[in-house]
Amino acid sequence: MMIDLTPWLADVPVRVVERLSAARRVLAVGHENPDADTLGATLAICRLVERGGASATAVFADSVPPLYDFLPDVGRARTDPDPSIDYDLLVVSDCGSLDRIGAVRGRHSELFERLPRIVIDHHASNDAAGAFDWIEPRSAATCEMVTLLAARLDVPLTEGDGALAADLMAGIVMDTATFAHPNATPRTLAVSAALVEAGAPLSDISRRLYRSKPDAQLKLFGLVLERLATAAGGRIIHSTLLDADLAASGAIAPHSEGIIDLLAQSESAEVAILFKEAGDGTRISVRTKPGGVDATVLTGRFGGGGHARAAGATVVLPVDEARRAVLAEAETLAAAVAR
Repeated sequence: MMIDLTPWLADVPVRVVERLSAARRVLAVGHENPDADTLGATLAICRLVERGGASATAVFADSVPPLYDFLPDVGRARTDPDPSIDYDLLVVSDCGSLDRIGAVRGRHSELFERLPRIVIDHHASNDAAGAFDWIEPRSAATCEMVTLLAARLDVPLTEGDGALAADLMAGIVMDTATFAHPNATPRTLAVSAALVEAGAPLSDISRRLYRSKPDAQLKLFGLVLERLATAAGGRIIHSTLLDADLAASGAIAPHSEGIIDLLAQSESAEVAILFKEAGDGTRISVRTKPGGVDATVLTGRFGGGGHARAAGATVVLPVDEARRAVLAEAETLAAAVAR
C-alpha cells in the first residue's frame, strides 16, 4: 500500500516549487546549534536540489552535535559556504528569524544579503514575508513541510536508499517528541507514515533521540534537577544550567537538550523554564501546557519566539538577574490561567 500525500500537496506554494526548481547552485542553511529538524530539512533540501540536476551546499553556523551522527547525510554539513561556488539561491530552513542563522551570516554578510531567498519554517513567531517565503505554523516540523515539498517535486521519498526519508523523519520525531506533543496532526501522521514506508527507521530514530543518553548527559541532568525550584505557588517550575555543570559532569553543551522536556513533565506547573548561562547573557527555554500560557508571549517579551507550547529567547542579563526578570513576567501570565 502506498501512502497518498496528494490531499496535502496544495499546501506547498507553487512559487516555492518554481523558484527552487529554477536554481542551479543552492546555499541551504539551517539555524545555529543545529537540531534534528533544521538538519533534516536542510540536508533534504540538498537532495531535492541535486535530484533536479543542480548543486547544493549544507551550512550550519555551529558543528553538528554527536547526537545526530546517525543521520545519513550529516557528513556533508559545513560551517561556511564553499568559496569556489557562485551561489544563485539561499534556502533558509527552520529559522524562526534570520538572526537564528548565527555567526555564519555575519561572516558572509554580502553573500547572504545578495542572494535571492526562500525561507521554509514552522515557527509561529516568524514574520518573514518575502515573495518566496513559506511560513506554516500549523506544521509540526519544518521536515513535515519539506516532505510535502519533495512529493510536490516528484522526488521519491526513497531517494538515496532511504536517506532522504531518514533525514526528514528525524526532524519530525524531534519536534513532536515521538508524536507525544499536541502539534502532531493527521497530516503529520500521514507524512510520517509515508516516510516509514520509504525506509525511515522510525524506531531507531526515536531510540537515538529520546531513549539513549551518554552517562555524562545523565550526570548533567542530575545536577540541573538538584536545583529544581517552583514559583507562583507551583504554577511555574524552573531550574538553571551553569557552565560549571558541563565541566563537573564531563558533558558537552548539546547534552543539555532534553532537560526542559523533563521539567515540562510536572503535573501541576503551567510553565516550565530552563535558564542556561550563555556568555554574558542567559538562554531560556520555555514549555507550557495546552490551553494555558502562550510560550511565545513570554519569550517575545525578551526578543525571542517559537511556538505556543515551546519557545526560547536570549536575555541580555546574567543568569541571576535574568531569572528574576523572566519569573516576574511568567508569574503574571500564569496567574491569568483559569482551569
